[in-house]
Amino acid sequence: MDAADLDRRARTRSGWIPPLLVSRLLELGHGKEVEFQAGRGDWFCAREWARLLGDQGRQAEALEVLAPYVATDWWPAAQAQAELLESWGRAEEAIALIRPYTRTVGRSLEFFGRLLARHGHQEEALVLLGTGIDDWALAAALVEVAEGAGRDEDIAAQLAARIPAQHRCDGPWCCRGLDQGTALGLLATIRERQGRVDEAIALLHTRHFPGGNHDQLADLLARHDRLEELRAYTASEHHGHAMRRLAEVLEERGDVDGAIAVYRQPGDSPARQCLGSVQLAQLLIRHGRGEEAIEVLRLLADSPGGAEDWIVELLCTQYAGQGRARDGLAYLDILKARHDGEEDWDLFRIRLQLMADRGLLDEAIEQARAHPEGDTPSAAWTISDLLAEAGRTEEAVAVLAAHAPANSEVLAGHLIDLGRIKDAVAVLQQHES
Repeated sequence: MDAADLDRRARTRSGWIPPLLVSRLLELGHGKEVEFQAGRGDWFCAREWARLLGDQGRQAEALEVLAPYVATDWWPAAQAQAELLESWGRAEEAIALIRPYTRTVGRSLEFFGRLLARHGHQEEALVLLGTGIDDWALAAALVEVAEGAGRDEDIAAQLAARIPAQHRCDGPWCCRGLDQGTALGLLATIRERQGRVDEAIALLHTRHFPGGNHDQLADLLARHDRLEELRAYTASEHHGHAMRRLAEVLEERGDVDGAIAVYRQPGDSPARQCLGSVQLAQLLIRHGRGEEAIEVLRLLADSPGGAEDWIVELLCTQYAGQGRARDGLAYLDILKARHDGEEDWDLFRIRLQLMADRGLLDEAIEQARAHPEGDTPSAAWTISDLLAEAGRTEEAVAVLAAHAPANSEVLAGHLIDLGRIKDAVAVLQQHES
């Protein structure tokens, strides 16, 4: 084996057993197969087998499993071995192992810096990470490991120097490397931990595009119990993240009606309206108000452009959860009629699950096979899942086998469930390249 080949196989999973199936093999007591495949070059098997040996106190054997992979100088193997060494209390060995990689593997710097900081080498970590402050990941690690080192002002000055005075990013890919929004966020993190919360808030208000699935300003306001400011910010934040954070805080405090009211406020952007409706439905479900959740989702699905497959699936799943699979099917009939009797596979797949929930599995499979896309790998996957749910795993295997090599991981999973381990491995390895 060599590093380039390992890298390609890890990227394409060519000829290897995927991590989820490795875990399933171990759960079902097929450790010997995992051990064997680890020895013949399957990295995913080697990584899990070494971890399992380490958990059993067989550290030397674990290192022997990883040794051929580490010998290629492939970074993921070195990182995995270092993580094991650290977990065994052998941090200095982990540091010695990783140090040479910092000269050739860019991804190693962040890992190494955090490793150093965790084990008494904070100054070295700060120097190392400081050389890469123009990289957002290294800058984030630098700010994290600097906590408590008395260097906050130094790092804050470096970050401030990278915030252009006459430029404001208007999108997530506006600037390369350490973009302005990230620099502002990291600087705000430093100010908050210094107790300069007002300054942190002011900095975050200057960002034009917070990005991500969370909003740092909303989280900060919630942490410091500044709910009136959070409520005001919610009114102007168009992505809906602040709205969600405010509702979460209110729900955590037992004010469910207050959280519902937050989500029911009219939004001024389609993204916020959609997120608010979905989050409101999930909130109602958590509190046993499933019928109200259906009303919310139905209204969303019926809104202009709202009948996207994922929204319809949420609605139909909730119909089924309330014992109303028939109503879910009726709604799909309405959508089908709107499209002149045609139903694309994404919506038809939802219909099949509802039919199965009503005990109409055989009829669902018959309709699936008659569908214009019924003889495709995607359809085979859906049909096999329905059969497996009904305990008809052999039939599920036959359906998938007819479309090999597509869906090989799904097919292998069913074969493992049947105890046909060699067949499962053969399916995954038959297109090894």
